[in-house]
Amino acid sequence: MTLRSTLSALFADAFAAEGVPASYGEVVVSQRPELADFQCNGALAAAKAVDRNPRDLAQSVVDRVDDPSLIADRSIAGPGFINLSVTGQALSSAVQGMADDDRLGVPLAQPPATVVVDYGGPNMSKSLHVGHLRAAVIGESLKRLFRFLGHRTIGDIHLGDWGMPIGQLIVELQDRQPDLPYFDADYDEAADGPYPEESPVTLDDLSEMYPAITARAAADAAVAERARQATFDLQNGRPGYLALWQHFHDVSVSEQRKDFGDLDVEFDVWYGESTVNDRLEPLVSSLLGSGVARESDGAIIVDVAQPDDKKELPPLLLTRSDGSYLYSTTDLATVDMRVDDMSADLMLYVVDVRQGLHFEQVFRAARKAGVAPDDVVLEHVGFGTVNDKHGKPFKTREGGVLRLGDLIDLVTDAAAQRLSEAHIAEQYPQAEQDQIARQVGLAALKFGDLSNHRTSNYVFDLDRFSSFEGKTGPYLQYSAVRIKSILRRAADLGLTGGPVLAPSVPQERALMLRLIRLPDVLARAADLRAPNVIAEFAYDIATDFSRFYESCHILSEEDAQRQASWLTVVDTTLRSLVLLLDLLGIQVPERM
Repeated sequence: MTLRSTLSALFADAFAAEGVPASYGEVVVSQRPELADFQCNGALAAAKAVDRNPRDLAQSVVDRVDDPSLIADRSIAGPGFINLSVTGQALSSAVQGMADDDRLGVPLAQPPATVVVDYGGPNMSKSLHVGHLRAAVIGESLKRLFRFLGHRTIGDIHLGDWGMPIGQLIVELQDRQPDLPYFDADYDEAADGPYPEESPVTLDDLSEMYPAITARAAADAAVAERARQATFDLQNGRPGYLALWQHFHDVSVSEQRKDFGDLDVEFDVWYGESTVNDRLEPLVSSLLGSGVARESDGAIIVDVAQPDDKKELPPLLLTRSDGSYLYSTTDLATVDMRVDDMSADLMLYVVDVRQGLHFEQVFRAARKAGVAPDDVVLEHVGFGTVNDKHGKPFKTREGGVLRLGDLIDLVTDAAAQRLSEAHIAEQYPQAEQDQIARQVGLAALKFGDLSNHRTSNYVFDLDRFSSFEGKTGPYLQYSAVRIKSILRRAADLGLTGGPVLAPSVPQERALMLRLIRLPDVLARAADLRAPNVIAEFAYDIATDFSRFYESCHILSEEDAQRQASWLTVVDTTLRSLVLLLDLLGIQVPERM
């Protein structure tokens, strides 16, 4: 148990003894740290429930809590707020518990759940660009967080690799290279190839072809109809089109793996819409047979509106009138697959907030169809956009969408310049300097994103993000590297950590109080699906450590026991900071 949960248990018993629900005894971190370490606010609400004066009830509760080894001071403020300060010994014991635990006092989830984090989600035929950044870094952070908390966590990229965009690309390629063997005139009698093993296109080709064909299809109904037919034929197994799809898939995934790898984002499975293709026809037939789905003007839909809706909710479209499927169909089938094959308890869809209506439709259809049982949680984890200083979506200077690889190069170059200006790492070999610049650049990029609440739009400010001062990724990396340096110098002097003593100065106490909040902070970040909670806490730890280090001269301390205690606190701080940064996908260099 954490120190806060131990206090909560004591006050829960005290409230229960007063005849009110124990839940009113919840203890939280004080909002006024200059007055107390913790506070309990339950007396106000509890007093209303039992028709008592809140201050009188608070006093009765306080009188029942008597643990001098744990609580140094209890007081009542205002109409019934209970302020608590803990003893130095209780605080040192809590930090010692963190120091002695491989998990820094963070408990494993009991029972663990199977969590599928759906993030990344690029279309198969496109190079990754800045618009893919937020899904990648937010999803990666949530995957790491839930995994660390002990859940069986699966990161699924969910490629957009099936549907109209592929049909459009097939038409565009046919018009450009009609003699390719994939376009059999009478494919019903055509053999399954053989087709060339080498792809006729690269990802760059596909990225150039896609906007061209979408513009053509928008301007010419005949082209649009050909694309719809190609999509239908692909989904129904036309061999040449399936061979082309495989080429499109392979060249796309090869490049996208590299780009995501450069961002230090890794997926456990590279499933896509195509993964559930075999489920589509049986699923739609089943929903028609059960009456969940119905025909409407030749299309098949699922009505998802409910009587108490405050806004109109359109039905979910499963097939067009020509029988072709949509990404709404594959999303519903993917829910089915994740329940059946992955035994998912929780599915988190890390996707732009503008897709909220779509996911509401899919989730309601999944419930109505019985595809997702009531005990399976489906949740859209929406996020805002990355904007320039004018509040517009971030682009290149030429007005184009910035490729992700170019963005990584941009932040790496900026980091290298900042390191040079600060004369940091200049004495190291060039290869190590380059590696540090990359790590710092990615820290600037990721922390600049993740320090904002995910639903907020934010302005991409490279100068601010790459600074070694203020609330930035490079500042936190530098703080961790400085702590590593302190511990190395201590080791060189033959100094080691020892038992944690009660704090001797306010700055030490503040740092220790901050550290012991780690389990609660991670639990809150998971509950809110909010990496910014982790980012904020990491900055607070670094700030508190800086104040502690200024006040406590660790390596020159003459009291050996106090010095050993401080070294344990320093090591625990480093481990906590490295963990928090890792959960954000940020690496800490060994030195700078």
